[in-house]
Amino acid sequence: MDAIQKTIVEPLQPILRPVVASVPQPVHDAIVSLIGSNCHDTLVVNLDLAQNPECTSLAISKALGIGIVGASGIVKVPQILKLIRSGSSSGVSFVSYALETASLLITLSYGVRSQFPFSTYGESAFIAAQDVLVGVLVLTYAGRSAAAAAFVAVVAASIYALLGDTSIVDPQAMSYLQAGAGALGVASKVPQILTIWQQGGTGQLSAFAVFNYLAGSLSRIFTTLQEVDDKLILYGFLAGFSLNLVLAAQMLYYWNSPAQSKKQQKKQNSQPKKAVRQAEAIPSRTTASPSPKPGNKTPTTRRRG
Repeated sequence: MDAIQKTIVEPLQPILRPVVASVPQPVHDAIVSLIGSNCHDTLVVNLDLAQNPECTSLAISKALGIGIVGASGIVKVPQILKLIRSGSSSGVSFVSYALETASLLITLSYGVRSQFPFSTYGESAFIAAQDVLVGVLVLTYAGRSAAAAAFVAVVAASIYALLGDTSIVDPQAMSYLQAGAGALGVASKVPQILTIWQQGGTGQLSAFAVFNYLAGSLSRIFTTLQEVDDKLILYGFLAGFSLNLVLAAQMLYYWNSPAQSKKQQKKQNSQPKKAVRQAEAIPSRTTASPSPKPGNKTPTTRRRG
């Protein structure tokens, strides 16, 4: 930070100080609410990044958290649009999205009940809502409308049990659920990884969502270390990042390979065998005609006078 302070910040201070002075007071109040008055004075008023490294780390963590929450509002929009435009759910695993929805709802409820800063868990609400919509689209395009309605009903009941009536799930049970949420978050990636591997392509899976998830999970590890002293959440983000890395690698490997359904694969595999059977069933036209038996005379045609 000393090098950044001397080479970048200090030469820009004559330009930045008038800008800071013109910032409205509500903006300063918002910054104080995020990082505290001491860090606000050090970083914003004095423009000193090296004086208190902890303030700098906290400010970076808050900025990343706000960025993640803001980006989470659109992270699944490309996936949703891709499903709607194609009218197909090829390459997208419903089980993966259902497990992820459960994990996000638990993480959201745990953060609200524990009164953690919203910047450390806020994206769970936005992503969960988008996951529900993706799940409904996947089931609908697969011809399972009744299952889509049941999925929405289960999600609504879960939200009520976790947040609407806190007496249903006590704090101790909530801790157990959060411990399981990390496992659910990890497990949610496995069906999607297997679907891509089995179909030999990513199909309608959105590259934007996959790579944003990878960056978001890495950033969440940093913000959790800085702002939340909770190993349950940290381990979940670490495991999620490792499997998001696998998904990103698959996306790059199968970049131009369209996913095929199992029916399509079976149909393609059966076509060569069918062609061979048809070829064997057709008699060859070049087969020589049988020669006349000895003693048989070829009839001749008589001319009429």
